[in-house]
Amino acid sequence: MDIKKVVNKIIKKYGTNDPLTLAAELGITIIYQRLGETLGFCLTYKRQKIIVINDNCPSELLNFTVAHELGHAILHKRINTPFLKKHTLVSIDKIERQANTFAVELLLPDSLLKENEDINFYCLAQCAGIPNGLEHLKLT
Repeated sequence: MDIKKVVNKIIKKYGTNDPLTLAAELGITIIYQRLGETLGFCLTYKRQKIIVINDNCPSELLNFTVAHELGHAILHKRINTPFLKKHTLVSIDKIERQANTFAVELLLPDSLLKENEDINFYCLAQCAGIPNGLEHLKLT
């Protein structure tokens, strides 16, 4: 699966890389609820994709969290990662890496990198809402 190609196709089709706008365009409902330490998760109910975001999600992580969950909604249509994580021994590491890759590609597309070649990559990533150390985030 070429995640960069999938992301570029979506950006081109909808004319934006904003995850909240894309979710709306794709008919994906976003709900905010208390989730403890979990920042967000994605589920399907009666064929309707739903992204649930922690209502205590720090504002600087909101775009990345939505982009990550959007990655699950698009790349992992039939995979219930919260269920796999809680009830099976199946490793979800690959699935989570793919969702993180989707989020990074969405928030930091090549066109943005080319437009800002003179800016440090890490500064640009931070400005795009990509957190340092993705492994510590509690996303599913």
